[in-house]
Amino acid sequence: MRWTQRIVNAVRGARAERPRPGRLILPRSADTQRDYPTAGLTPTRLLAILREMDDGAPASAMHLFEDMEEKDAHLFAVANTRRLALTGLAWQVVSAAETRTDVDRGRAEEAAAYCRSVLAGLDMFEEFAQHLALALGRNIAVGEIVWDAVGGRLQPVDLVPVDFARLVFDDLDGPRILTEDEPREGIALLPNKFVVHTPHSVSGHPQRGGLLRVTALMFLAKNLTLKDWLVFSEIFGMPVRVARYEPGATAEEKQEMLRMLETLGMHAAGIFSKAIELQFLQGGSYGSGPPYEHLVEFLNREISKAWLGQTLTTDTSGQRAALASTQIHEMVRKDVLADDIRKEGRTLRRDLLGPLTRMQFGPDAPVPYFTRQPGQFRSVDERIRVLAAAVNQLGLRIPQRWVHETLGLPQASAEEPALPGATR
Repeated sequence: MRWTQRIVNAVRGARAERPRPGRLILPRSADTQRDYPTAGLTPTRLLAILREMDDGAPASAMHLFEDMEEKDAHLFAVANTRRLALTGLAWQVVSAAETRTDVDRGRAEEAAAYCRSVLAGLDMFEEFAQHLALALGRNIAVGEIVWDAVGGRLQPVDLVPVDFARLVFDDLDGPRILTEDEPREGIALLPNKFVVHTPHSVSGHPQRGGLLRVTALMFLAKNLTLKDWLVFSEIFGMPVRVARYEPGATAEEKQEMLRMLETLGMHAAGIFSKAIELQFLQGGSYGSGPPYEHLVEFLNREISKAWLGQTLTTDTSGQRAALASTQIHEMVRKDVLADDIRKEGRTLRRDLLGPLTRMQFGPDAPVPYFTRQPGQFRSVDERIRVLAAAVNQLGLRIPQRWVHETLGLPQASAEEPALPGATR
């Protein structure tokens, strides 16, 4: 059975189950330790790490993925671009009544307002969302919901990311978390207690399909190419020093001459006898140059395609970035963002808003939806023009709450004095 379907079934079976209060996954010293698998990484070692992950032990792969982003500036840039495009948008909690007609509007609005206020009161929610966005590369991110009694009812008071190196998988690809008491097998994820985000599962396997795994081979090829390029630059960029000696020179004289040449390379100064002929041979030209730079550019484009679906928004070197092509690439990027928004919202509605709503309003309460507000309008003037046309010309009914959120203006309460505005 696919792991995502197992989550859905577990949610359905645990609607009325009360979550465990307090924090369950406590920090440990091992969480601060990191390996550096990219040091001396070979294709054989890369394959072994990925096989370990497939067998349910992803710790080495998680260290590898973290190390990859730290060592590759281009990979870090496109990965951060993909994640920030999502987490940089304002979030919204939308009433279930706005998309469904079979729910009570009053209850739906009340549930949405409650969830909205709870999320806004969680100081770590933005950081928690950024942790979940890391699943775009690793294909899984887990966070713990810390519940506590507030006003006589259980309510989330904190959201804590779970370190990636603490994740393991059982025989059915279900994630478990390593603890001090269970350092090998880990503990099962309790109902209504954890948020599990798997945006790119391949046939339900959360350890496969992540973008960092997809680009691991490109990273390895680029890493090896850069090493060869540096060695080539060191040899090709420095002139070759040649000293000729007389046929009757002794072995001691030859060794002394070699040491003088080595000293000359480091200090650019040396003393030689008149009998020694010294030459500096400049490295020759290779026509179009060595292939290293072209290979690195090719690998960078492949990484950009995997993360962003296109290349023209990240690199236009050597490409004819026509306006039409650039606009098409930007549309592809928006399609990718829309998919990320939908998958993030599905996870948070299932694992966070669902338990939160049921704990407050009962098991049959309409669960609101979590989504992001796309940056559709570039300026406030454009937003006002669109809003005026929608209300005055098209006669659309626009919620005041949406207007305040779109324009970034606070909404005054009934007790607060408000600006009267100009008389129309």
